[in-house]
Amino acid sequence: MSEQDQQDINESLEEDQVTLDSTEQGADSEGEDLTVEALQGQIQALKDELALAKEQALRAAAEAQNARRRAEQDVEKAHKFGLEKFVSDMLGVVDNLERAIDASAAENAELAAVTEGVELTLKSLVDSLKKHKVETVNPEGEPFNPEFHQAMTMLENGDVEPNTVINVFQKGYTLHGRLVRPAMVVVSKAPADNNSDA
Repeated sequence: MSEQDQQDINESLEEDQVTLDSTEQGADSEGEDLTVEALQGQIQALKDELALAKEQALRAAAEAQNARRRAEQDVEKAHKFGLEKFVSDMLGVVDNLERAIDASAAENAELAAVTEGVELTLKSLVDSLKKHKVETVNPEGEPFNPEFHQAMTMLENGDVEPNTVINVFQKGYTLHGRLVRPAMVVVSKAPADNNSDA
């Protein structure tokens, strides 16, 4: 509750007290015009007004606290996920470095030094991303999860359970547990029955 709100409540209470005091003085001067019941009615009315003012003050304080809490949560989310666009842009660099390593892995002695340099660059980049809570989603051999995986195709495979990821085209990534990019995967399905020769 702000100081202004507190001052307004205090002034209202003082005015109510002045009204009550003047009513009591008026009762003494007017004598029998004001009865005890009338004074008690006025006192009760003032008490009701006071209770209402206190309730309104409490509600205003609660609303202010809720607004402050929501603002703090919004700031926290902005800090936590502010890097999401940057991370998304950097994932293309990671993909290209991985492709370069795969392409040069043909045991070409002339490219060995270049391959090693690309591997070190990739490791450095991935380590930097991990420091900022970017995690890799590489689900090969795991059950398909549509929240983190994007099925590119399904292949019959009797060696694994149906709906198991059997190949990863492109790794996925999360930032603080929030999906930045789904893993693009191949999912297994049960083999078709070939006993339909009847």
